[in-house]
Amino acid sequence: MYKIDLNCDLGESFGAYSLGMDEDILRFVTSANIACGFHAGDPSVMQKTVKLALKNNVQIGAHPGLPDLAGFGRRNMNITPQEAHDMVIYQIGALAGFVKAEGTRMQHVKPHGALYNMAAKDSKLAIAIAEAVYKVDSELILFGLAGSELVRAGAKIGLQTANEVFSDRTYQADGTLTPRTEPDALIHDKKQAVGQVVRMIKEGKVLSRQQVDVPVKADTVCIHGDGAAALAFAQQIKETLELSGIEIAAFRS
Repeated sequence: MYKIDLNCDLGESFGAYSLGMDEDILRFVTSANIACGFHAGDPSVMQKTVKLALKNNVQIGAHPGLPDLAGFGRRNMNITPQEAHDMVIYQIGALAGFVKAEGTRMQHVKPHGALYNMAAKDSKLAIAIAEAVYKVDSELILFGLAGSELVRAGAKIGLQTANEVFSDRTYQADGTLTPRTEPDALIHDKKQAVGQVVRMIKEGKVLSRQQVDVPVKADTVCIHGDGAAALAFAQQIKETLELSGIEIAAFRS
């Protein structure tokens, strides 16, 4: 029996700016990565998103990013491992307050954007992030790019880890994601995206842009909720996975 968690980055509105379709997308996912105020989100949005996740029986995770609201946390910054460690603790703590206020606890932590991609390759950065998560709560699950330095660092320090794969992103031959700055980084064809996910779950492989099969382990699939067709795609991927004999459940169910 195949089993997969579906996660989505949520709570990315800020002040007067509204982004994504959080309330609708929560009907189709099992884990929510909630922005913690650095790359997106604010206190009111965090509180609202936590409550929406609980209402939909969706597991909650912190989504810490770089302090770059203007760039949505997608621009690399030359931070030290200590700075990464400190900003991750700060952001987990911020969301943990709202989660505790609702009488529950977080399931996981998933770094955002550039921080996520930097930690996928940089072992020192990955270790600093893993240590931060472990110090706050050793029971938290660390989500990271499948086969990445971040996943290895989490396992090494004693955290439970989840290998994450992407439905709407293309891959490179080394298993990393194609940078968003390249024109073929995103998959816009829903059928192609769903097919990629099913293959990663059932065969443990993904076809890279170099036309080479790359081995991957899929514990959780990221669905982005801010595209024009995000809602329709979320519904389609959930239905297709279920029809393919794949059980959809939160990583910690």
